[in-house]
Amino acid sequence: MNLSLRLTKKVFFYEIATPALGRLAITEKMGKVIFITGGVRSGKSKYAIKLAKNIANEVIFLATGIAKDEEMKKRIEEHKKSRPDRWRTIEETKNISSILLDIQPPCELVIIDCLTFFVSNLLLEGVNEETILQEIKKIVDIMLQVDYTTIVVSNEVGGGVVPDNELGRRFRDIIGLTNQIMAKSAHEVYLIVSGIPVKLKENFDGEVEKNHSGH
Repeated sequence: MNLSLRLTKKVFFYEIATPALGRLAITEKMGKVIFITGGVRSGKSKYAIKLAKNIANEVIFLATGIAKDEEMKKRIEEHKKSRPDRWRTIEETKNISSILLDIQPPCELVIIDCLTFFVSNLLLEGVNEETILQEIKKIVDIMLQVDYTTIVVSNEVGGGVVPDNELGRRFRDIIGLTNQIMAKSAHEVYLIVSGIPVKLKENFDGEVEKNHSGH
């Protein structure tokens, strides 16, 4: 059973036993969600860090990448050096929703970097598309109810050559659907092109779309 009430100017959210959370949630504030997407090395993480510095002092960086080889280890170390030392870092590759629910104050903002690695990690574990997309919807529901801002970073992977293998094509398709879900539910959406942020969406009045279906 779901019961939701939203007022445009002052948001009051009341939900009973949502499938995603399985618990009672009452809050006078929706968590703000900022979605950042773009190509590889386009400047997504750099812009996410810049935004976070301007928004909050107490920041948690939720890293989803796995250091499987030396090149990846180097990338991760470079990312760590680009973040302020005072920020807390949590490394979690497959269970983002639980981490978001367990975050304790002080926390004003969480950066999830990145959604692409998260989906890849689940796919390589044999998790099917439906389950992955359900997990993404669960993450969205949580982010909209917590009392901190969330910046989510992802990749646009469908603009290049069609992968020549089934796993690559499945990954491309799932990321495309994942990005649609995130963009539809986010308050702000940015596309990073050659290091330049292009704002695609801005919504501050609490009327965020909750229809998670992607096409």
